[in-house]
Amino acid sequence: MVVSDSDASGEKDQEKEPKAPSRPVTAAARRERRASARPAGKAGASRADSASTDEDRTRPAGKAKADKPAKAGGKEKATPKRNRQDKKKVSLWGRLSRFIREVWAELRKVIWPTRKQMVTYTTVVLVFVSFMVALVWGLNFVFEKGVFWLFG
Repeated sequence: MVVSDSDASGEKDQEKEPKAPSRPVTAAARRERRASARPAGKAGASRADSASTDEDRTRPAGKAKADKPAKAGGKEKATPKRNRQDKKKVSLWGRLSRFIREVWAELRKVIWPTRKQMVTYTTVVLVFVSFMVALVWGLNFVFEKGVFWLFG
């Protein structure tokens, strides 16, 4: 058996490194990316730096351990429920203006197509619709001739 230079060095057996995705796919990856982006000295930095066990490193940062005492600035009691009767009745104009603001905020999040994309999408739709119209017309014509031939 003849072994080439690339086989002998093990290049063929080594797998190529996959490209890292531009955006994290899982929530854990997003948390890790956010934690790595924060400066180390800031408050709220990753708990993995100060954790002493592997269990602490794998647990999400927001979950508190039950056997540890509460921190001085932590949350010791449950948040009180809202009293629905204390809520003020907002006027029609207030609700309408809030609705408009929220719609405007959502429209700012939309990724609008470019002119080239719009022309391409419109062309594709028109070609597809034309094809479907021709197909239905053709099937209608064939069935019409078949019914007239069959029933006279």
